[in-house]
Amino acid sequence: MRITLASRAALIASATTLALGTVTACGSDSGADSAGAGGKLPVVAAFYPLQYVTEQVGGSTVQVTNLVKPGAEPHDLELDPRQMAQVADARLVVYLKGFQPALDDAVEQEAADRAFDVTTVSPLADSGANHHGSHEEDEEAGADPAHEDEAGADPHIWLDPTRLAAIAQELAGRLASADPGHAADFQSRAGQLRDKLRQLDTEYAEGLQTCQRREIVTSHAAFGYLADRYQLRQVAIGGLSPEQEPSPQRLAEVAKQAERYKTTTIFFETLVSPKIAQALASEVGAKTAVLDPIEGLEPGSRDDYFSVMRSNLGTLRTALGCS
Repeated sequence: MRITLASRAALIASATTLALGTVTACGSDSGADSAGAGGKLPVVAAFYPLQYVTEQVGGSTVQVTNLVKPGAEPHDLELDPRQMAQVADARLVVYLKGFQPALDDAVEQEAADRAFDVTTVSPLADSGANHHGSHEEDEEAGADPAHEDEAGADPHIWLDPTRLAAIAQELAGRLASADPGHAADFQSRAGQLRDKLRQLDTEYAEGLQTCQRREIVTSHAAFGYLADRYQLRQVAIGGLSPEQEPSPQRLAEVAKQAERYKTTTIFFETLVSPKIAQALASEVGAKTAVLDPIEGLEPGSRDDYFSVMRSNLGTLRTALGCS
């Protein structure tokens, strides 16, 4: 449930008071100048993929706080006073503007001069069946033009490894501005991450080059960038938010497209209920499988960005009949 503007303002005021009290106790002039645990650079990341890339580039010299707990869905993040204080005290806030409105407000109020909006490096594309899909194909399959009105700016840029590599490179510069003494280390680690991401990109391109099918039916519209990068076609049951319930008409449209494309697998994800995907799979005679948008990890998971991406690749190759 979203809080009101008045409640949000009260939270910001409360968090600011808390932050200032902490700073006064420590004898520092500014929360932005304070060091994290063990003298590390305190950085706040909006959600898991940004946490991961910040930890990889920052290394042992940064202390990264992820505002979203493992197992929680990040789209509708609301901040408590402790988290507001973390934003106020951070030397850098790494976020994706428009993805989490509460954090957008907090950055504007508390950290506008210490924030890195990753969309400034990788601008967002509009979402739809996929970003550059054929509307003629949608119409032939019986798609509802009104569903396009539910589209918006797709935030899931991290599912294209080349976009994440560009973010990592810019992040190295932002960290260097906050901690010039470790600038060379940040740049070196960003280069290493870029090389790993390029290798992942090659694995996807080669692994999805020759497939019997190129359409992926997903529970929500999270895979547009991945589909664009590797010449796939996303057919999403829901919209950009996994909490958005599809209408009966939309379900009928997707079922028609799944039958037309001879879809064998309906994809659902880890942090939301699979019931709708399972019902659609049963209707069209398909099976279900997890395709993880990597918005967050489950509690206790030993996975990371690369292991989940490679698991997704294997799942896609099986579902699409790739050789």
